[in-house]
Amino acid sequence: MNEIDGILKGIREGNPRTIGRAISAIEEGNHRAAAILQGINEGCVLAATILGITGPPGAGKSTLINQLISHYRIHGKRVGIVAIDPSSPVSGGAILGDRIRMMRHATDPGVIIRSMSTRGRVGGLCAAAGSAAKIMACSGCNPVIIETVGVGHLEIDIVGLADIVVFVLAPGFGDDVQAMKAGLIEMADVLVVNKADHAGADALIVDLKYATQGRDCQVCSTSATESRGIEDLANIIGNIAQRKRQTGQFIQKREKMLESEILHRAVELMRTKLKDRLMAQEEQIIGDPQDIVRKLLEEVCVTQLESKKR
Repeated sequence: MNEIDGILKGIREGNPRTIGRAISAIEEGNHRAAAILQGINEGCVLAATILGITGPPGAGKSTLINQLISHYRIHGKRVGIVAIDPSSPVSGGAILGDRIRMMRHATDPGVIIRSMSTRGRVGGLCAAAGSAAKIMACSGCNPVIIETVGVGHLEIDIVGLADIVVFVLAPGFGDDVQAMKAGLIEMADVLVVNKADHAGADALIVDLKYATQGRDCQVCSTSATESRGIEDLANIIGNIAQRKRQTGQFIQKREKMLESEILHRAVELMRTKLKDRLMAQEEQIIGDPQDIVRKLLEEVCVTQLESKKR
């Protein structure tokens, strides 16, 4: 058995260490990455639901996810978590750690958690998030939850990556105004008013229901710290997933997700190569930025084609 076959076997068996190695290979874009992704069982990936959970900082996303994990584990489901964190300006790695935020589930063999950094991207995700979700799905995780970094109105990448998008708000944070201005409520499948025991929660729910009239969007309330509303939320998510599969929306969304992932990966790989080429120039950089960009792109593309021929 060669190295790639061993990694794929470990993924199928749900080995956390092997899953971690595979995701690291994808993040680094090393020689094993393509072979791993090509060997993934697409049937397992299609069988899983990728759930995106987003919302402003302070809304209680991580606490809510902790409760959802507990709910799914009680029902015997294996759960994957891709937790997207801000990048360290020094190392480029995730600043917050998955074990810190989800310590309760860190030692559960039925829960696979991976923190990934945005690497400077502003859409709330990183280019490898989709591939990480596929690897987790191939290991038997269903659902796979992607928690975005929490950057508010900029956080739109998740819409192109998740089967179902849950947008979490909380009363008293100005989230209702921010969400409506940003238009994020138009993209979400579920709007959750967390911290429903706080003042202003009922008014926020009414506002959101009014704002989503005529749209296929569910509004519900939870109090994650008190484990209230979690089962209702899980049922709503399950019903939406079932309906999307029955109507064909699921497959259509997956096709768009693949297009989005390809573009994101291409942009990230190209950015790295362009930066390396720019930094390698010995002469002073002067002139029209647009012209410089065009020349850099031509140089990088020619170099790639020549290396392929060799």
